Amino acid sequence: MKIKMLFALLFLLGLNHSLYSQAYDLVIKDGHIIDPKNNIDEPMDIAISDGLIAKVSKHIDTASAIQVVHAKGLYVVPGLIDIHTHHFWGTQLDQNYMNGPSAFPPDGFTFRNGITTVVDAGSSGWTSFSAFKKQTIDLSKTRVLAFLNIVGQGMRGGAYEQNTEDMDAKMSALTAKQNPEHIVGFKVAHYEGYDWTPVERAVQAGKLAGGLPTMIDFGGSTPPLPIRELFMEKLQPGDIFTHAFAQLGAREYLVDMKTEKIKPFVYEARKRGINFDVGYGGISFAFSQAIPAIKEGFYPDAISTDIHIGSMNGSMKDMLTVMDKFIAMGMPLSKVIEASTWKPAQIIKRTELGNLSEGAPADIAVLGIRQGDFGLFDYIGHRIASQQRLECELTVRDGTIVYDYNGRANPLNVDFKKYLRDQNIQRRTLREH
Repeated sequence: MKIKMLFALLFLLGLNHSLYSQAYDLVIKDGHIIDPKNNIDEPMDIAISDGLIAKVSKHIDTASAIQVVHAKGLYVVPGLIDIHTHHFWGTQLDQNYMNGPSAFPPDGFTFRNGITTVVDAGSSGWTSFSAFKKQTIDLSKTRVLAFLNIVGQGMRGGAYEQNTEDMDAKMSALTAKQNPEHIVGFKVAHYEGYDWTPVERAVQAGKLAGGLPTMIDFGGSTPPLPIRELFMEKLQPGDIFTHAFAQLGAREYLVDMKTEKIKPFVYEARKRGINFDVGYGGISFAFSQAIPAIKEGFYPDAISTDIHIGSMNGSMKDMLTVMDKFIAMGMPLSKVIEASTWKPAQIIKRTELGNLSEGAPADIAVLGIRQGDFGLFDYIGHRIASQQRLECELTVRDGTIVYDYNGRANPLNVDFKKYLRDQNIQRRTLREH
């Protein structure tokens, strides 16, 4: 009798454990998952518990799920990673992207685009990073990482960004070592001299910091600095050439405009380990460069926006619009997702991100494709037609729904009681004061 009771107890304990293990915070049902890291490109379910991806399977029972999202006809992808943004916003009107009016807080523009991680591209330097961390990184729901500008003050603008005396590799590397959870590399930007000093100092900082990558944005010089020398002699494998499809007079282009072909040494640079980032920006993308490159099969390693107050209202618009343009040019959707998720995660050495592996942070974007008659244009007015556009239906950050365009979650707001409790606390605080 005692043995039978013991077996019965063990059975009940096992049953309870099994039931408990199936209690998910969120299940996304029937969506078409694209997860380049794990080579998944088919309809599957995904379950989330405690902020992590708990299970990816053909069928997941939703009976004990707290929240369910039915995603039939939609794409479920890792949370998008935009590795070129400017978010060091502020009120110093004589400054640009460093605590100035040209940048903006991230949360208002990320989640509605399926973005869960941004990398600020050099807005702050080692002398201004602490202010950026306190004012933006610590206050944002979006995961905010940073490329540290080799200029100590960062992107203050004007002569400040031309001052090679303020380009300190040692102090930049030290700041990165002190903030490893936030700083993922270094940035050169806007330098106008025919001089390799900024590049050399940034690469040196990367070495001193333990092998962090450097992102290069040539500001332009006359004559332009040769990009072959940059790729083959100055940069290290893993470094990043941003504004890859720019066509500006003060910079050398990737595509030879006479042959409309990618220059052969560019392929050599890619084999060497140089990464090519879109960094669309205000005037740093031209179809005249991008169309021949995509036609040739030269796809960007990272699709990014270079989003700031100017570019968001120009031809760039937002992350999904930039992705739309590459789809319209002939880049397969799976490759566009890869260049917006898994490849950027690898470039910034944050491989826990950009994928839907079990145990990974539950950062997820649910995207739809809207059919219609659309026009996509660049800053010089070249327009291409498209019959489809990506739309973000829902975004999950660390297991919590942070954006739901059409109320697809059921129930819609599982934190309603918390909301009421917080409102009552605020009212009570106001009465007391």
